Amino acid sequence: MSRTEEVFQPALIGKKIPILVLDNKWHKLFTQAEYSSEIKGMEKEMNNLLKRQGKVNTESKEIKKLKKKLMDEIVVLADEMGQHPTKKQEKDMADHKRLINDCNEKLEAYEEEMVELPRQINQLNNKMMLVTMEVCYKRIQQNTTELETVEEWIGNIRRELKKKVIRKQEKEAMNRQLYSYMHDIFGADVIELFDMKYNPEEKYKKKVDSTKNEKEETEQKKVNEDASKS
Repeated sequence: MSRTEEVFQPALIGKKIPILVLDNKWHKLFTQAEYSSEIKGMEKEMNNLLKRQGKVNTESKEIKKLKKKLMDEIVVLADEMGQHPTKKQEKDMADHKRLINDCNEKLEAYEEEMVELPRQINQLNNKMMLVTMEVCYKRIQQNTTELETVEEWIGNIRRELKKKVIRKQEKEAMNRQLYSYMHDIFGADVIELFDMKYNPEEKYKKKVDSTKNEKEETEQKKVNEDASKS
């Protein structure tokens, strides 16, 4: 027994666990890589036990039905035989008794199986649950490790993004300040003469308007395409 099984096994004591191989959710727990030969082997064994249990239950009912029929026929046959039975009646009576004995022997054997099979099924099902919990526990540990790495990466990106945003704002503020100083000192005519008509606020507005127009054109194009398809 693995260390993980030792940890989880006490949690299963007294718990009624559904038959895992009959639960579709259990099958969805495993990827192809996790569907190991151990799990496949236990699943096959469980399916065989369940098939055997179904067969024993069905055949037991059929045998009990046959036994009842034979016993009813014996009662009728005994009445017909009276004090002077014929050889055929004696033979029929002997055949019925033999068949009833066969039924009793089969029922006795099946009764043992009907007690043993549920125990075997429950024992194997618990073992499968322990293996399942171990697989899930390992996956959770792996996912947690990966999550920590991703969260660290996201935190670094956020800090870097914050720095970039601050730097962007500083550069924009500096440009506005420089433009304002140059405009105040040299005047608009000189600025135009040297082709330095940079206006940070106007440039930003044009950029926003351009992005908005592109988005509207894309949305309109999609609407036109959907309309032509219909």
